[in-house]
Amino acid sequence: MKISIKNIIICSVLLILCNQKMSAQQDSQYTNYMYNTINVNPAYAGSRGVMSIFGLHRTQWVGLDGAPVTNTLSVNTPINNSNFGLGVSFVNDRIGPSDENAISVDLSYTIQTSETYKLSFGIKGTANLLNVDYTKLDRYDLTDPQFQNNIDNEFSPNIGAGIYFHSDKLYAGLSVPNFLETEHFDDNISVSAKERMHYYFIGGYVFDLSPSVKFKPAFLSKMTLGAPLQTDLTANFMFNEKFVIGAAWRWDAALSGLVGFQVSEGWFIGYGYDAETTKLANYNSGSHEIFLRYEFKGKSEKVVSPRFF
Repeated sequence: MKISIKNIIICSVLLILCNQKMSAQQDSQYTNYMYNTINVNPAYAGSRGVMSIFGLHRTQWVGLDGAPVTNTLSVNTPINNSNFGLGVSFVNDRIGPSDENAISVDLSYTIQTSETYKLSFGIKGTANLLNVDYTKLDRYDLTDPQFQNNIDNEFSPNIGAGIYFHSDKLYAGLSVPNFLETEHFDDNISVSAKERMHYYFIGGYVFDLSPSVKFKPAFLSKMTLGAPLQTDLTANFMFNEKFVIGAAWRWDAALSGLVGFQVSEGWFIGYGYDAETTKLANYNSGSHEIFLRYEFKGKSEKVVSPRFF
C-alpha cells in the first residue's frame, strides 16, 4: 500500500495534538539560536548595549505537507541610565492544522560582576493564542466527535525566567521560558495536548585566531520531560568582522551550514540550511532559515567586536 507524504505528516500531527495526555511539540527550534537568544532567555534583553531589531523565517522539512513554519520578530534594548533591559517578541508557529501565536515581554536586570563580566537576570511574560483547524486533516470518519469543533484563539498565559553571564567574548545562560504546563482541550474535553517545561542551557566563546579571523564555538541544550535531549553544537568563523561562515550539528537530527554578512554598521543578514540525518530525510529536502538584524547606534556607540551573540 502506498503511503502519501501528506498522510505521514497527518499521522505525526495526530500523535502530537490528539493523543490523550500526550505532550505537545517542543518549543520552536532555531539553527541560528546564537542570534535569537531573546526568545529562550529573557535575561538577554538589552545585553548588546543598543536597540536591536531581529526578524527570522524558518521553513522546516521542505516538501512535507503540514511541516513546521516559524516566523519571529523581536525588539530589545537597554533602558538608558539604568541596569534594566526591555524586550518584546512575537512568534508564529504553524504545523499541520495548528497555528499558534505568542507575544512576550522581557525585563532584565544586569549586575557588573567585574571589569569584564556581567550577570543578568530576566523574567518573561507571554500570551499564547492557539488555533486548530481540524478540517485541514484527512478525516476518515467525519462523525468522530474529537474532530468536530475547531480550537479558535484559545488564550493561555505563561511566565518564564533566566540568567545570562556574559562579556565581549563569552556568554553562558540558563533559562526556562515557560513555567506553566498548559493543557489545550477541544470543546468535547476528550482530547488534550500538554505543553511541557523546557530547560535551556547555552554558551559560547570567541577566540582571536588572527587580527582578521575570529572563531566561536557555541552550544544550546534543550531538556524537556518526556522528550529526548536536544543539543546543538556550532562552530562559526568571522573574517574581517564582516563575513561569517560555519557549521552545526543537531544531535541525532541534522547537519547544518551557516553564513552571515555584516552589510553595514547596522544591518546583519544570515542564512542557515539543515540537512536531516534521520529517516525523515527520505521525505523532505531540508530546512531553510533566514534572518535579518538591525541595530540603532548613536555617534558615541561602538560595535562590540566581535558579537556573534
